[in-house]
Amino acid sequence: MTTQDPGTGPALFDVAAEAYDRLIGRYLPTLGVAFADAAGVEPGQRVLDVGCGPGGLTRVLAERVGAAHVSAVDPSPPFVAACRERVPGVDVREGVAEALPYADGAFDASLASLVVGFMTDPGAGVAEMRRITRPGGRLALSFWTVDAMPLLQTYWRAVADVTGEAPTDETRVGRRDGDLVRLLDGAGAGDVRQSRITGTAAYADLDDFWSSFTGGAGPVGVHARSLAPDVAAAVRDACDRLLGRPRAPFTLEAVAWCAVGTS
Repeated sequence: MTTQDPGTGPALFDVAAEAYDRLIGRYLPTLGVAFADAAGVEPGQRVLDVGCGPGGLTRVLAERVGAAHVSAVDPSPPFVAACRERVPGVDVREGVAEALPYADGAFDASLASLVVGFMTDPGAGVAEMRRITRPGGRLALSFWTVDAMPLLQTYWRAVADVTGEAPTDETRVGRRDGDLVRLLDGAGAGDVRQSRITGTAAYADLDDFWSSFTGGAGPVGVHARSLAPDVAAAVRDACDRLLGRPRAPFTLEAVAWCAVGTS
């Protein structure tokens, strides 16, 4: 199996849960429902949230099947602590996707929301998801598309406009059409189908938008924190321009690939 570049793994999210909330968590109340719907999650199932973060999808799953029927795992200690606090009754463990701490066939459905691109070895991680899901159970993956995630697109375009450089995370596994299907196929999943799901996030103003990056979560946050103060100010202004200089609350819609198969 092939491992990804060093821009992956737990270190990218060794930050406070609130930093993830500001970057991605605000999309999950809507994106998580769409993902759970696509995965066919319903009452009576035993469900695993792989790479649960601070618990955005975990909460959606617990509301649907009951907290006692949900397990969650993440390699980030701050995220594990936050998930336990925010979604009481869920079995939340610290661990990596490539070595899930569960028995074979323990779950009816295993979901990985916005995670595969940050696994050290996505193929191994998805194979583990299949191992711990019962035969005939559901495997579901989601990850942001390249062309319809304006939060990330705006930041990287602003960086390019200011610095002349063009860093990007568009080559990350999961972002291209068919990536998730290939991962499920490679793990031996059956009846694999791909769709696109949507999440929305509200921003009070530009300061709120910019706070998405300053917490240091994920590749974009690590990059933002590396900028010299004058460059960061210029990138912030470029984001303002690209967004149309909003002076009132606004929302952004983001689209993720979703692939679902049977174990």
